[in-house]
Amino acid sequence: MPASAAKPQPSSQLPPSLSPSSAPQVQALISFLENDAQPAIVLDAQYTILAGNAAYRQQFGTDARPFLGQKCFRVSHGYDAPCDQSGEHCPMAQARALRAPDRVLHVHHTPRGPEHVDVELRPIMDEHGEIVAFVERLNTLRHASPIAGQAQLVGRSPAFNQALSAVQRIAPSRLPVLLLGESGTGKELFAQAVHEASTRAQEPFVIVDCSGLPYDLFESELFGHEKGAFTGAHVRKVGLVETAHGGTLFLDEIGDVPLALQVKLLRLLESGTFRRVGSVETRQADVRLVAATHLPLDAMVRDGRFRKDLFYRLNALPIRLPALCERPGDIPLLVESFLRQQEPGGKARAVTAGAMARLVGHAWPGNVRELRNVIARARLFADGGAIREEHLPEELHAATGPSGPGPVLSKPPPPSVVMRSREVSDDALSELAADRRMSRSALAARLGVSERTLYRRLRRLQLP
Repeated sequence: MPASAAKPQPSSQLPPSLSPSSAPQVQALISFLENDAQPAIVLDAQYTILAGNAAYRQQFGTDARPFLGQKCFRVSHGYDAPCDQSGEHCPMAQARALRAPDRVLHVHHTPRGPEHVDVELRPIMDEHGEIVAFVERLNTLRHASPIAGQAQLVGRSPAFNQALSAVQRIAPSRLPVLLLGESGTGKELFAQAVHEASTRAQEPFVIVDCSGLPYDLFESELFGHEKGAFTGAHVRKVGLVETAHGGTLFLDEIGDVPLALQVKLLRLLESGTFRRVGSVETRQADVRLVAATHLPLDAMVRDGRFRKDLFYRLNALPIRLPALCERPGDIPLLVESFLRQQEPGGKARAVTAGAMARLVGHAWPGNVRELRNVIARARLFADGGAIREEHLPEELHAATGPSGPGPVLSKPPPPSVVMRSREVSDDALSELAADRRMSRSALAARLGVSERTLYRRLRRLQLP
């Protein structure tokens, strides 16, 4: 049932165990939060939801999904125990220990399905310094999704979520951002996520391909030129810096910027000013700079191929993007997303278990870009409607596991089928874990849980 069609729950449910001196303070806090535009809930120290404001009820609460009096970890995750006992980071445990706010990116189960939610939890103390309640504010991310096909950035692995969390934290800043990652890891998509999560989201997002601009045109493309500035400059041209005014300028592969032009980029970063080619007029630039590279800029600085001062100016907020081999549990999600983006001639709608095992077991030196190209090719040959092992490139058949030839992993789920750990009996889990050809990351992906959650349950059952 959509949240807008649901009957509203009572706004609060104070437990009888709350001390008489604390009850008025908590009730005042609930009343204060009621008209807050950001979804928020109030919790007691036992993880019980005491209240949810109007914004929370609209986004997350329905009659079919009651939350008052429920444990937060059950409502948000479906867990039977707190997050820190289920393989996740628990902000309440950290906030209680530090007596200070804590923030984490989680995948929450919502009326719309799983979503990435940025969670900030603050302890509320009385006049004696005792914690009487906790306030949890929730911000749903719209530029990424843990569900296939719901956004351009797709994933739910710990490595992916760590990069996504860094994006959320740095996006409101005005400082430049440096995205570091191998080719094909989605640097442009992460740059756009920084833009969309910032206060400049409604302004232009301008991409500059630094590796594709000839040296003699680079300065003109970036800063513009005046009429007659050089041969062929018949009219005045506005550069990409001015085009991005008020928004974000994304310099892709900044390591390829000629050394002679790096000083002009430094001036833009330091003073926010530039000059068009052929002009003596200094112009002001209002842009947020996001740069990306797959090159080791620190090594290039030592070799004299990249300016040290520019590197340290860019490196204020670095974000390392994970390679695809660091997030194998996301491969089924990515494959399903690519299958939904059918191109003319593509017939495949599914992937067999054997083919998925090959995909999950491959090292993917070309990362997400290579995976996308493999799926695009395979679905053109999949006349039966499903991609099979023989439709995959030869290099995927050469993968070997620890026990000899064959895929490193086997029998991961079809992309559209994911079990839940709590729905799998101990006997069934024992049988799944006995398949030594399946890695723990693949098993965790099949169960729809983190690897840490899986490890905890395996240890409880004394399974390897």
